[in-house]
Amino acid sequence: MASCLKGLLDRFEKEGRPYLQENIAITCIRYDKQSPSSSSGYGTGWNSNKNFYPASVVKIVYALATQVWLQQDLIVDSEELRRALHEMIANSNNDATSFILDLLTGTTSGPSLNESNFKAWKIQRQLINQWLDDLRWPEIKNWNCSQKTWNEGPFGREKDFYGKKNEHRNSMTTDGSARIFESLMTLEMLPKSASDHLIKVFNRSLDPVSRKQDLENQVDGFLGAGLPLASKLWSKAGLMSEVRHDVAWWESPNKNPMLAVVFTTGKELVKDQFLLPAISSELNKLAI
Repeated sequence: MASCLKGLLDRFEKEGRPYLQENIAITCIRYDKQSPSSSSGYGTGWNSNKNFYPASVVKIVYALATQVWLQQDLIVDSEELRRALHEMIANSNNDATSFILDLLTGTTSGPSLNESNFKAWKIQRQLINQWLDDLRWPEIKNWNCSQKTWNEGPFGREKDFYGKKNEHRNSMTTDGSARIFESLMTLEMLPKSASDHLIKVFNRSLDPVSRKQDLENQVDGFLGAGLPLASKLWSKAGLMSEVRHDVAWWESPNKNPMLAVVFTTGKELVKDQFLLPAISSELNKLAI
């Protein structure tokens, strides 16, 4: 798989994507069972331990944290929470993400705080990072998942928390993103009922008519667009002015599941709606 992936990147770079191999990270895992267990797959990667700004991919972490918090009775389930969780993942709604992060950490946005209050606020906002650290997974070492996602950008205490040079922005890797998503899809992280509920939220339709009715479907321009229409897809994309990412688990007809995570950075790659579908189309040929 490693030589195949390198060959693909060489080819895609020669097609008019200079410096592609410096500005892309990939983790690809294939499984030999229809219902695989965690860490049972075989895979490869490229720049897969390199930290990237994850954009909306971080919402996978916040969604999983929400279910973990619920299982531990740290937060109370409600229709409003379920609505926010659905909007955060299905529609990548940033307002819903803000609500979720406030609930998980006991913090709120607002004007700048004095030194002592800001210190306490920052400790609270690090609760998700503490949870990730407690997992002791090497794939997620040195991550930062503590910031909200924005339509325009942070203000007040949120801007202060970013740092003067945005040095405290969220940061994730493709290996870690694959590990996190695999823990959901293989029922490792959560009880089956909680897993099943969350997995449904990540489901994407490949139906062309449905996709035309939703221009922000998180399929077109991403990994799902390169798959056979009869495939089943669960995914979360990330897109902003600097990055185009996708985390996808799919099952093509008569094949076992595959998991792929692709992060790209740079203005030209952000505009490239053909690269990620081309990658998934080729990777799908490796499924067994």
